[in-house]
Amino acid sequence: MSTFTILLGGDLNRTPRLDRQVEGSRVIAADAGIGHARLLGLVPELWVGDFDSVPANLPDDLATVPRRTFPAEKDQTDGELAIAAALERGATSLVLAGAFGGKRADHAFLHLALALRLAEAGTDVLLTSGAQEGVPLLHGKAGFDYADGTLFSVLGFSELAGLTVTGAKWPLDHVKVAFGSSLTISNEVKGHLEIALDHGSAMLLAHPYPYPLPES
Repeated sequence: MSTFTILLGGDLNRTPRLDRQVEGSRVIAADAGIGHARLLGLVPELWVGDFDSVPANLPDDLATVPRRTFPAEKDQTDGELAIAAALERGATSLVLAGAFGGKRADHAFLHLALALRLAEAGTDVLLTSGAQEGVPLLHGKAGFDYADGTLFSVLGFSELAGLTVTGAKWPLDHVKVAFGSSLTISNEVKGHLEIALDHGSAMLLAHPYPYPLPES
């Protein structure tokens, strides 16, 4: 498996869990995401974007990262272009760091939808802010390593059928969930979390770190 970390422009907190997730991966930065390289102690092999939001005072090892420049008026976001570059280089697994929050809610939503599309095509995807994680849920069963008490939600991107949640404070057994329902919001891990889905597409959103967040 070839894992790439894509540094996106959303909020990011450095945590021990995030350090483990990106360890040994190849790294590509999307425009302002290069700032997270300094936070994580990483040097990307490629920097992609239109470079309209480059952080000031980058150290030499980041300022000289090879660039792939695109016009400001284009049909893809810098993040999507960075992901495409990773796939071109053989990525089979992606960590989208900085995929939530930040100034652009539309970009955050795009990252969620794009992650689902990539997962459906066979690419493993993790979205993370360090404190919050997103994992696409496809047909079948998946298990997760979150500690007891971890807050999580299942966010449906369609009507869901045959949704089963075990290892949770509020388990579900083969239920149908209407699109837009809040039934699957704000659950807690209790034991070993497993989620199975017969039909539909969804995203697991989990908060592995309690508030306040650890210092970055």
